[in-house]
Amino acid sequence: MTGRLAGRVALITGGTSGIGEATVERFLEEGARVVFTGRSVESGEAIAARLGPDARYFRADVTREDDIRASVEFTTSTFGRLDILFNNAGGPTGGTPEIVTWEQFEHAMALLVGSVVFGIKHAIPVMKAQQHGRIINNSSIAALRTNTGQYLYSAAKAAVTQLTKVAGMELGKYGITVNCVSPGGVATPIFYGGSEAARQLEPGHNEGKMRKLKENLARANPIHRTGLPRDVANAVLYLASDDGAYINCHDLVVDGGMTAGPFPAYD
Repeated sequence: MTGRLAGRVALITGGTSGIGEATVERFLEEGARVVFTGRSVESGEAIAARLGPDARYFRADVTREDDIRASVEFTTSTFGRLDILFNNAGGPTGGTPEIVTWEQFEHAMALLVGSVVFGIKHAIPVMKAQQHGRIINNSSIAALRTNTGQYLYSAAKAAVTQLTKVAGMELGKYGITVNCVSPGGVATPIFYGGSEAARQLEPGHNEGKMRKLKENLARANPIHRTGLPRDVANAVLYLASDDGAYINCHDLVVDGGMTAGPFPAYD
């Protein structure tokens, strides 16, 4: 541990599994105090108990602005400030060009775009008062190329990448940087229905699906290694720390080279 986030306070959405959980752990290793959100109280409380008093769980549904506002208020009332916001929460969205429904569209936009819009909105007053802030949004390589994400998911992530750039231009004068990360093939439960679906699987079934997923993802990039949640967490750490202080309006792609060219189809 090098203490790169010593004295800093972070709010991480979608922190009860996958990339979010790995980022909570990574931030704590570097000295931050962290509030993380998610809808599963059971998972959230278990993670908080495992990680200790510098990690606090707050139940929130990021498709609801009131929940987002409350999570920011909880963070500042618990730890006194908010230095870092990682808008990470997401999930599968469904929908195809021919059979997409209005309900699917609304859900995708609320979950993947609205959560970012309103996370930023409610973090701004706190960060402006501090004249310091780091906002990182979780986008995706699905925003950059086709055949790497669902129809609505890809469109929503493209919006996240553009929102990042616009917000960074608007907020830089207040000492607030806004960047995003675009993961490639990272082995998380989102590939088979999200963390809630993964919890319903028998342990052996879950392990088998994850093993097959890792094998496929490893074949899909030039370095032949599966991306892991900690790989993305390390990128988020860089953008959140003083090492990334001069980075703004940037999309940091974390994909092992996946977007550099064609790759073989999954089994």
